Amino acid sequence: MLAAQRRDLLLERLRRDGRLVAKDLADELRLSEDSIRRDLRDLAAAGLCQRVYGGALPASPAVADLAARSTLHVEGKERLARAAVGLVRPGSTLLLDGGTSAHAVARALPARSAALVVTHSPTVATALVDHPDADVHVIGGRLFKHSAVACGAAAAEAAQRVVADLFLLGVTGVHEAAGLTTGDAEEAAMKRLLAARAAETWVLASAEKLGTASAHTVLGLDEVAGVVTDASHDHPTVVALVRRGLRVLTPGDPAAP
Repeated sequence: MLAAQRRDLLLERLRRDGRLVAKDLADELRLSEDSIRRDLRDLAAAGLCQRVYGGALPASPAVADLAARSTLHVEGKERLARAAVGLVRPGSTLLLDGGTSAHAVARALPARSAALVVTHSPTVATALVDHPDADVHVIGGRLFKHSAVACGAAAAEAAQRVVADLFLLGVTGVHEAAGLTTGDAEEAAMKRLLAARAAETWVLASAEKLGTASAHTVLGLDEVAGVVTDASHDHPTVVALVRRGLRVLTPGDPAAP
């Protein structure tokens, strides 16, 4: 089998099974594991998979810049946002992540929803400028342009002073095995810090991110209260998450207590 044919086969298996195990593929194709790993490195370099220990997972599609991502899956993110705002209680302190899903949540907050909103995203803060009852506090620092959020030492120091009831966390990948991931190590560290400042963390995950992974782990699935998604209850990743005991909130569900 030619190298190009092998890689086509690997991509087909990845789409079918949701993961690749290098040892199993090497045994099946009667090749060395080094050959399979080399193929996986090439696929990962092309953005077609995310390498993990022992094999590979589907790569997250959330790799475009913020402007491009804001035009993708708009209706799904709006449905997700309508579900997520049901978690925000009147008078509570909401810690809101950056990214396009969080921006949709900011726009979906009801006009008479009185809450303190803390965010490290200038674009999320701007979306709340005309909100009549939201008191908005912005965490500053070095701007990470991919998600338009503040990161770095100054942002981390400011975040240490935050005490929130709820953190709505954005990620680029949600996978049963890999957990919650994102594409930048510094942004992942900032997300972990923010999660530690909230009584409860829920993940914002539009359907295209389910079953995928990025390079850097944010949190394990057992470290969050649940996932909010626009995917249906029979989506394979939703089924897997529920089987693990994780709460999953989809459009039309009553907000979690």
